[in-house]
Amino acid sequence: MNELKLKILDLLKEDARLSGATIATMLGAGEAEVSSAIAEMERDHVIVKYATVVNWSKVDDEKVTALIEVECTPERGRGFESIAERIYLYPEVKSVYLMSGAYDLLVEIEGKNLKEVASFVSHKLSTIESVIATKTFFILKKYKQDGIIFEEFEDDHRLLVSP
Repeated sequence: MNELKLKILDLLKEDARLSGATIATMLGAGEAEVSSAIAEMERDHVIVKYATVVNWSKVDDEKVTALIEVECTPERGRGFESIAERIYLYPEVKSVYLMSGAYDLLVEIEGKNLKEVASFVSHKLSTIESVIATKTFFILKKYKQDGIIFEEFEDDHRLLVSP
């Protein structure tokens, strides 16, 4: 991938609302060249989607997010691909990652409450034939996601008083 495309990706990652003209100005490139590069990266699925990062704790919408470690047996000829595909097709699944270490897949899901997440694990995930074991962790609070800090903390400017 050429340097221009990498620079475009860096800018779009920071702000997906940037126009081709703005990116061209920022990079000192031609607008047509930038627009063509973006269109090519969209066509090749380098750019998959433009998304908004939402701090759901600021919205009156109760959601529970869980990370689930999944240990499974790979399938002959396909490895973990078909297991991952079966898992990521569930609508409550937000992410699936192949991992190295003590477990094979890391699954991120969202539910309305703890009971809904538990039901997903016990009725859908653990019933998949290749799944050996699962461990579920609930996210209590997000401080940073995708390089974005959710809370702005003010520094304490009071003077230190010692006895």
